[in-house]
Amino acid sequence: MDSINLAQRDMRQAYYYGVPGVIASGTAWGVAGVVALAISPIAGIVTLIAGGTLIFPVSVVLCKCLGRSGKHEKTNPLAPLAIEGTIWMLFSIPVAVAAAYYSQSMFFPAAMMLVIGGRYLTFSTLYGIKTYWLFAAVLFAAGLLCAMLQAPVAIGALTGGLVEWFFAAVIAWLNRGRPDRPAQV
Repeated sequence: MDSINLAQRDMRQAYYYGVPGVIASGTAWGVAGVVALAISPIAGIVTLIAGGTLIFPVSVVLCKCLGRSGKHEKTNPLAPLAIEGTIWMLFSIPVAVAAAYYSQSMFFPAAMMLVIGGRYLTFSTLYGIKTYWLFAAVLFAAGLLCAMLQAPVAIGALTGGLVEWFFAAVIAWLNRGRPDRPAQV
């Protein structure tokens, strides 16, 4: 087995195929949607940005609850890709905020769904799971559709959350019983 397969196996084992992170992210989107409905669209936008800071720590806790470490091997050659994808995503948030100044309804679909979808494209390589390509494509399509329909902020947020929860379930189901054990990288 080559080193990329070992590195992917390490990532899958440590982070349970990425599912806990997707659940945490979907929950942040869902909470943002509820806040947008209950309080205001701007409060929903701020909620996603603030909630986004908790996605990784919450996902690590969920990993540990599932019996996984929530930490890859220090020598894993895919670690830089995970960090680079995160940095790209963080630097894209100001673009989403700028889009919200133009039109609040553009924050979630046109900016954040596209940004997060782009992040999930890298997960296919990180975890060796091609389902992440479909996941990204569905987020892209949902974002474009919400933008074209000028969906309210809450609808954009709830749509993003539902897509994430759906794919968390799909990825977990497709990988049930998969024998990923910790690998030396």
